[in-house]
Amino acid sequence: MRIPRIYTADEQLQVGTMVTLDREASNHLSRVLRLRVGSEVVLFNGDGHDYQGKIEAIERNQVQVHLLQAQEINVESPLYIHLYQGVSRGDKMDLTLQKGVELGIKEFTPIITERCGVKLDEKRWAKKIQHWEKVIISACEQCGRNQIPKLNPVTPLSEAISKRSGQDFFLHPDAETQFKSYGAVNFEQSISLWVGPEGGFSEPEVDEVTRNDITPVALGPRVLRTETAALAAVSVINSVWGDF
Repeated sequence: MRIPRIYTADEQLQVGTMVTLDREASNHLSRVLRLRVGSEVVLFNGDGHDYQGKIEAIERNQVQVHLLQAQEINVESPLYIHLYQGVSRGDKMDLTLQKGVELGIKEFTPIITERCGVKLDEKRWAKKIQHWEKVIISACEQCGRNQIPKLNPVTPLSEAISKRSGQDFFLHPDAETQFKSYGAVNFEQSISLWVGPEGGFSEPEVDEVTRNDITPVALGPRVLRTETAALAAVSVINSVWGDF
């Protein structure tokens, strides 16, 4: 049986100490997985270590874990991939974030574009960000990453472009360049990938990103859905320059 991995926001984890998990994590271990006192678990807090421990006590809505060993583990991609993703509707954004974490993306910026179908006020955007953070953490628990990817606030496209840095590519079905024909990249700089929402970038937006020296690339002759395009592109980037 695979040992469960659980994220904790505790900033300082130390071998030999006891950690009290929050209500959500405690409920998952005790009621969903039905673990018992003495069961093994792995905790991580984003510092690059896995902390092996055993459940010491289970009380109402509270699980205590005794930390027995710390191990530094690095499963991170050698590439710093930053995904600028046009916000998509329904659970498509969740899927992009979840699988993007599995594929090694280190930073996400949700962007608002002309064809974005999601219109929320500031309060509801904040709730969306909280939800997406949970999606990212859950994906880290599942895939073995112990460094949490960064999630930036929802940002309008033009503002995101003005703050960009690194090597930039945006997906466009009519582009003449493909990743495999681009050549070498600078591993000391981030690789930024720009993906539009359903319907893609508008023509004025395509002109804007092109004026800012963001390289258009195509993913073959077929038109991909936004969630497919982002994940396919990251997979290709990892295959051409990364650790695939």
